[in-house]
Amino acid sequence: MGARSGLLIYTDGEEAPGLLRQVGTADPRRTSALVRRLHPGWEIAPGEGSELSEVYPPPGRVRAASWPGVDVVSDRGVMAGPPSQLPQRYVEASADRRLVLHAMHSVVDWLAFAVWEDGRLIRSLSLSPDDGIEENVGVPLRFELPYWAGEYPVDVMPWPDEEAPYPLPFHPLDMGEDALRALCGFTLEGLPAPGDVAADDIELYGFDVREPGRCRPAEQPAERSTARQDAGVTRDGDGGD
Repeated sequence: MGARSGLLIYTDGEEAPGLLRQVGTADPRRTSALVRRLHPGWEIAPGEGSELSEVYPPPGRVRAASWPGVDVVSDRGVMAGPPSQLPQRYVEASADRRLVLHAMHSVVDWLAFAVWEDGRLIRSLSLSPDDGIEENVGVPLRFELPYWAGEYPVDVMPWPDEEAPYPLPFHPLDMGEDALRALCGFTLEGLPAPGDVAADDIELYGFDVREPGRCRPAEQPAERSTARQDAGVTRDGDGGD
Protein backbone atom coordinates (compact mmCIF):
# COMPACT_ATOMS: atom_id res chain seq x y z
CA MET A 1 0.00 0.00 0.00
CA GLY A 2 2.92 2.38 0.59
CA ALA A 3 3.62 5.03 3.18
CA ARG A 4 0.64 7.30 3.76
CA SER A 5 -0.27 9.52 6.67
CA GLY A 6 -2.67 12.23 7.69
CA LEU A 7 -1.72 12.97 11.28
CA LEU A 8 -2.01 15.75 13.86
CA ILE A 9 -0.53 15.65 17.36
CA TYR A 10 -1.30 18.28 19.98
CA THR A 11 0.86 18.51 23.10
CA ASP A 12 1.04 20.78 26.11
CA GLY A 13 4.41 22.23 25.18
CA GLU A 14 6.44 19.02 25.26
CA GLU A 15 7.57 17.09 22.21
CA ALA A 16 5.30 14.24 21.15
CA PRO A 17 7.73 11.27 21.10
CA GLY A 18 8.48 11.43 24.83
CA LEU A 19 4.81 11.72 25.72
CA LEU A 20 3.68 8.90 23.43
CA ARG A 21 6.22 6.53 24.94
CA GLN A 22 4.36 6.85 28.26
CA VAL A 23 0.70 6.68 27.26
CA GLY A 24 -1.70 3.86 28.12
CA THR A 25 -5.30 3.39 27.07
CA ALA A 26 -6.85 6.62 25.85
CA ASP A 27 -9.94 8.07 27.53
CA PRO A 28 -12.94 7.44 25.20
CA ARG A 29 -15.00 10.39 26.47
CA ARG A 30 -12.07 12.76 26.27
CA THR A 31 -11.34 11.49 22.76
CA SER A 32 -14.94 11.89 21.61
CA ALA A 33 -14.96 15.46 22.94
CA LEU A 34 -11.77 16.19 21.00
CA VAL A 35 -13.22 14.93 17.72
CA ARG A 36 -16.43 16.91 18.23
CA ARG A 37 -14.45 20.05 19.05
CA LEU A 38 -12.51 19.68 15.80
CA HIS A 39 -15.68 19.05 13.75
CA PRO A 40 -18.30 21.48 15.11
CA GLY A 41 -21.74 20.78 13.71
CA TRP A 42 -20.67 17.63 11.87
CA GLU A 43 -22.49 14.30 12.08
CA ILE A 44 -20.30 12.01 14.19
CA ALA A 45 -20.82 8.34 15.04
CA PRO A 46 -18.59 5.58 16.43
CA GLY A 47 -16.49 3.85 13.77
CA GLU A 48 -13.69 1.34 13.41
CA GLY A 49 -10.48 2.22 15.21
CA SER A 50 -6.87 1.30 14.48
CA GLU A 51 -3.36 1.35 15.88
CA LEU A 52 -1.19 4.46 15.72
CA SER A 53 0.88 2.66 13.09
CA GLU A 54 -2.09 3.06 10.70
CA VAL A 55 -2.57 6.79 10.20
CA TYR A 56 -4.37 6.86 6.85
CA PRO A 57 -8.05 6.26 7.62
CA PRO A 58 -10.72 5.69 4.98
CA PRO A 59 -12.59 8.73 3.63
CA GLY A 60 -15.14 10.00 6.12
CA ARG A 61 -13.45 8.43 9.12
CA VAL A 62 -11.35 10.05 11.83
CA ARG A 63 -9.23 8.11 14.29
CA ALA A 64 -8.12 9.74 17.51
CA ALA A 65 -6.90 9.27 21.05
CA SER A 66 -6.63 11.71 23.92
CA TRP A 67 -4.60 11.59 27.12
CA PRO A 68 -3.61 14.32 29.58
CA GLY A 69 -1.06 16.46 27.79
CA VAL A 70 -1.26 14.85 24.33
CA ASP A 71 -3.93 14.31 21.65
CA VAL A 72 -3.58 12.35 18.40
CA VAL A 73 -5.86 12.78 15.38
CA SER A 74 -5.61 10.84 12.11
CA ASP A 75 -7.72 12.44 9.40
CA ARG A 76 -7.48 12.70 5.62
CA GLY A 77 -8.83 16.22 6.00
CA VAL A 78 -5.32 17.39 6.92
CA MET A 79 -4.01 16.27 3.51
CA ALA A 80 -5.81 18.82 1.35
CA GLY A 81 -2.79 21.01 0.63
CA PRO A 82 0.25 22.78 2.11
CA PRO A 83 0.18 23.05 5.92
CA SER A 84 -0.53 26.79 5.87
CA GLN A 85 -3.90 25.88 4.32
CA LEU A 86 -4.86 23.55 7.17
CA PRO A 87 -8.49 24.30 8.11
CA GLN A 88 -8.51 26.90 10.84
CA ARG A 89 -10.49 24.76 13.27
CA TYR A 90 -7.46 22.47 13.64
CA VAL A 91 -5.10 25.38 14.26
CA GLU A 92 -7.41 27.09 16.73
CA ALA A 93 -7.35 23.96 18.86
CA SER A 94 -3.58 24.45 19.31
CA ALA A 95 -3.93 27.64 21.38
CA ASP A 96 -1.38 27.46 24.23
CA ARG A 97 -0.19 24.14 22.80
CA ARG A 98 2.24 22.68 20.29
CA LEU A 99 0.77 21.20 17.10
CA VAL A 100 2.58 18.86 14.70
CA LEU A 101 1.25 17.87 11.29
CA HIS A 102 2.61 14.98 9.22
CA ALA A 103 1.07 14.13 5.85
CA MET A 104 2.52 11.82 3.21
CA HIS A 105 1.24 9.99 0.15
CA SER A 106 3.39 7.44 -1.67
CA VAL A 107 1.31 7.50 -4.87
CA VAL A 108 2.51 11.01 -5.73
CA ASP A 109 5.67 11.09 -3.56
CA TRP A 110 4.18 13.97 -1.58
CA LEU A 111 5.32 15.05 1.87
CA ALA A 112 4.11 17.83 4.12
CA PHE A 113 4.95 18.50 7.74
CA ALA A 114 4.62 21.49 10.01
CA VAL A 115 4.91 22.72 13.58
CA TRP A 116 2.77 25.38 15.25
CA GLU A 117 3.44 26.93 18.65
CA ASP A 118 0.41 28.52 20.31
CA GLY A 119 -1.30 28.79 16.93
CA ARG A 120 1.72 30.33 15.17
CA LEU A 121 3.23 28.44 12.25
CA ILE A 122 6.98 28.19 12.88
CA ARG A 123 8.02 25.54 10.33
CA SER A 124 6.27 24.15 7.27
CA LEU A 125 7.42 22.16 4.26
CA SER A 126 5.37 20.70 1.41
CA LEU A 127 6.95 19.15 -1.67
CA SER A 128 6.49 16.56 -4.39
CA PRO A 129 8.22 15.80 -7.70
CA ASP A 130 5.23 17.01 -9.72
CA ASP A 131 4.75 20.33 -7.93
CA GLY A 132 8.23 20.98 -6.56
CA ILE A 133 8.52 22.83 -3.26
CA GLU A 134 5.02 24.17 -2.68
CA GLU A 135 5.72 25.65 0.72
CA ASN A 136 8.88 26.28 2.74
CA VAL A 137 8.27 28.39 5.84
CA GLY A 138 10.66 28.92 8.74
CA VAL A 139 14.05 27.47 9.61
CA PRO A 140 14.72 23.81 8.67
CA LEU A 141 14.63 21.42 11.60
CA ARG A 142 17.65 19.37 12.59
CA PHE A 143 16.56 16.14 10.89
CA GLU A 144 16.20 18.04 7.59
CA LEU A 145 19.75 19.38 7.40
CA PRO A 146 21.46 16.32 5.84
CA TYR A 147 18.83 16.26 3.09
CA TRP A 148 19.31 19.90 2.14
CA ALA A 149 23.09 19.36 2.30
CA GLY A 150 22.86 16.68 -0.40
CA GLU A 151 23.74 13.72 1.81
CA TYR A 152 20.76 11.63 0.61
CA PRO A 153 20.71 11.77 -3.20
CA VAL A 154 17.78 10.12 -4.93
CA ASP A 155 18.30 6.47 -5.83
CA VAL A 156 15.22 5.75 -7.96
CA MET A 157 14.45 5.40 -11.65
CA PRO A 158 14.52 8.70 -13.62
CA TRP A 159 11.31 10.67 -13.33
CA PRO A 160 8.93 10.54 -15.17
CA ASP A 161 10.91 9.06 -18.10
CA GLU A 162 14.40 7.75 -18.64
CA GLU A 163 15.72 11.07 -19.98
CA ALA A 164 14.68 13.22 -17.03
CA PRO A 165 16.36 13.11 -13.60
CA TYR A 166 14.31 13.08 -10.44
CA PRO A 167 13.30 16.74 -9.97
CA LEU A 168 14.17 17.01 -6.25
CA PRO A 169 17.56 16.59 -4.53
CA PHE A 170 16.14 13.96 -2.18
CA HIS A 171 13.11 11.72 -2.08
CA PRO A 172 10.20 13.20 -0.10
CA LEU A 173 9.23 9.81 1.33
CA ASP A 174 12.74 9.29 2.70
CA MET A 175 12.63 12.61 4.49
CA GLY A 176 9.04 11.83 5.46
CA GLU A 177 10.07 8.80 7.51
CA ASP A 178 12.74 10.82 9.32
CA ALA A 179 10.23 13.63 9.89
CA LEU A 180 7.73 11.19 11.36
CA ARG A 181 10.34 9.72 13.71
CA ALA A 182 11.66 13.13 14.81
CA LEU A 183 8.28 14.79 15.29
CA CYS A 184 6.08 11.86 16.34
CA GLY A 185 8.44 9.14 17.53
CA PHE A 186 7.82 6.30 15.03
CA THR A 187 8.00 5.38 11.35
CA LEU A 188 5.69 3.64 8.89
CA GLU A 189 8.22 1.61 6.91
CA GLY A 190 11.51 -0.05 7.75
CA LEU A 191 12.81 -1.48 10.99
CA PRO A 192 12.09 0.37 14.25
CA ALA A 193 15.02 2.02 16.00
CA PRO A 194 15.80 1.77 19.71
CA GLY A 195 13.63 4.23 21.57
CA ASP A 196 10.91 4.42 18.91
CA VAL A 197 7.32 4.74 20.11
CA ALA A 198 5.57 1.34 20.02
CA ALA A 199 2.94 2.56 17.56
CA ASP A 200 1.40 -0.90 17.13
CA ASP A 201 0.52 -0.88 20.85
CA ILE A 202 -1.29 2.48 20.88
CA GLU A 203 -4.98 2.18 20.07
CA LEU A 204 -6.91 4.96 18.32
CA TYR A 205 -10.70 5.19 18.54
CA GLY A 206 -12.61 5.46 15.27
CA PHE A 207 -15.33 7.97 14.33
CA ASP A 208 -17.40 8.26 11.16
CA VAL A 209 -17.81 11.94 10.34
CA ARG A 210 -19.77 13.87 7.75
CA GLU A 211 -20.07 17.59 7.26
CA PRO A 212 -23.72 18.67 6.94
CA GLY A 213 -24.70 19.24 3.33
CA ARG A 214 -21.72 17.36 1.91
CA CYS A 215 -21.73 14.10 -0.06
CA ARG A 216 -21.25 10.83 1.73
CA PRO A 217 -17.64 9.66 2.24
CA ALA A 218 -17.64 7.17 -0.63
CA GLU A 219 -18.56 10.00 -3.03
CA GLN A 220 -15.96 12.50 -1.83
CA PRO A 221 -13.02 13.31 -4.12
CA ALA A 222 -9.68 11.94 -2.99
CA GLU A 223 -7.20 14.29 -1.35
CA ARG A 224 -4.19 15.43 -3.39
CA SER A 225 -5.78 14.20 -6.61
CA THR A 226 -3.41 14.58 -9.59
CA ALA A 227 -3.09 13.03 -12.99
CA ARG A 228 -0.39 10.68 -11.70
CA GLN A 229 -2.47 9.65 -8.70
CA ASP A 230 -5.53 9.08 -10.87
CA ALA A 231 -3.39 6.88 -13.11
CA GLY A 232 -2.46 4.77 -10.11
CA VAL A 233 1.31 5.35 -10.37
CA THR A 234 3.23 4.66 -7.18
CA ARG A 235 6.81 5.29 -6.17
CA ASP A 236 7.77 1.85 -7.44
CA GLY A 237 5.66 2.10 -10.60
CA ASP A 238 2.90 -0.20 -9.30
CA GLY A 239 -0.77 0.66 -9.08
CA GLY A 240 -2.28 1.40 -5.69
CA ASP A 241 -4.92 3.22 -3.69
